[in-house]
Amino acid sequence: MDLTYTEEEEAFRAGLRAWLSRALPQLPPKPDPLDWPGRRAYDTAWQRMLYDAGYAGLHWPEAAGGRGATPTQHLIYLEETEKAGAPYVGANFVGLLHAGPTIAAEGTPGQRARWLPPVLRGDEIWCQGFSEPDAGSDLAALRTRAVRDGDDYVVTGSKIWTSHAEVADWCELLVRTDPDAPKHRGITWLALSMDAPGITVRPLRTLAGSAEFAEVFLDEVRVPVANRVGAENDGWRVTMVTLSFERGTAFVGEVVACRRTLAALAKTAKANGSWDDSAVRRQLGLLNAEFTALWRLTQWNVSEAQRGGGVPGVGGSVFKLRYSHARQELFDTAARVLGPDALDLDRDLTLDRLSSLSYTIAAGTSQIQRNIVAERILGLPKGR
Repeated sequence: MDLTYTEEEEAFRAGLRAWLSRALPQLPPKPDPLDWPGRRAYDTAWQRMLYDAGYAGLHWPEAAGGRGATPTQHLIYLEETEKAGAPYVGANFVGLLHAGPTIAAEGTPGQRARWLPPVLRGDEIWCQGFSEPDAGSDLAALRTRAVRDGDDYVVTGSKIWTSHAEVADWCELLVRTDPDAPKHRGITWLALSMDAPGITVRPLRTLAGSAEFAEVFLDEVRVPVANRVGAENDGWRVTMVTLSFERGTAFVGEVVACRRTLAALAKTAKANGSWDDSAVRRQLGLLNAEFTALWRLTQWNVSEAQRGGGVPGVGGSVFKLRYSHARQELFDTAARVLGPDALDLDRDLTLDRLSSLSYTIAAGTSQIQRNIVAERILGLPKGR
């Protein structure tokens, strides 16, 4: 693992900082968190600014419309944009971090030409149609059925926790195309147009009051076979590519944000007297060590990806497992420092605490991550 930065990487950092200092003051006020059409407009406008400046799809291959930056440059980008308070990818999350990289890695030239430029420009938004009501954490148990009918698949079933479905143009959709095959086989990855007949979207309101997820019901929806990414019944392998991106670098900016939150908590603790509690000081110190270690683990994962052609490896599961719990511990500690103020729903820390409860479930539950670590890193036998 090499934790040093080259002169070229530091020059990239300096150029990015200079651009951010010019670009961020041009942004309009942020929309209300519950105004998803407004948030889509805000997020896609920022994406267009990134595109025009050459920072969109920074780590994507040049052949896919990106800049071909190294994983280390991508890490620098995530670190600097978070430190500068730049907008996160927001409604562009699935397209930029999941579907786009998957299509870049697994799609045909025609598919890359059709779907990647609109993602990079912010013209089209994607959602993720993976989870199902009856599958729980076992993604391979999905039952949404796709039956081949000429040049189309006819899809019937339902999805849940479909990120940004209410504002999406496209959906990365997992379907079962061979019900008789073993459950990890017989799955196919499709690109679904969200304006196709037969789709019903029902937003889900979270504990924090937001509605970035939805149920999606599919009633004999026709999807062209040309929208299949990868071979029929090879969707599980394609999905593992998607999830490696989701667990590899998707939370990097949040680690930087958590370290900033931790520093702010220490200042608050000193100001309100809770610093005098040795247990609070000990917990803040422990969390500082945790997030420092997570940042180093991120650098290690990036080094591995740089040697492995840019695709994150299973080390992302180690990171995601520990980060999910460390984030919850951070905001539990924040509640202890804030006292009664932690119940104020107008405080960002309170909303972040509620949001943190989902992190041990989202992007693969902690139980699933432990299985991946046990089987693919430690070489332990599969559980029965």
